[in-house]
Amino acid sequence: MTTVANATLGQFEQVVLTAILALGDGAYGVTIHAKVEELSRPRKVVLGAVYATLDRMEDKGLVTSWMTDPTPERGGRAKRCFRLEQSGELALRDAATTAKRICDAIEQQWGVGIWNDSAIA
Repeated sequence: MTTVANATLGQFEQVVLTAILALGDGAYGVTIHAKVEELSRPRKVVLGAVYATLDRMEDKGLVTSWMTDPTPERGGRAKRCFRLEQSGELALRDAATTAKRICDAIEQQWGVGIWNDSAIA
């Protein structure tokens, strides 16, 4: 298992963890996938890639999953829900801090205000 000290996140892992953070307690595969696509636009994301990343991050101790009770609305199937562990929150916070430093350095070179949607769309 990976510890907080060596939990370096890839870009896609950062996006998936951010999706779980944004969705809160209701985060499960399909909703995580939808949020990842929203955060990654215009990039298309395959649902299987999200599940593979969730499994890998659970192995690292960054997220925890559990099964809900089956529901009639889902044809008697259960949902696998996810939440961030403290190590996942810390790894995401570290990644966000690094990203902020990068953005600050770029803005210092290119000027303030480059990170609005119209400038990067």
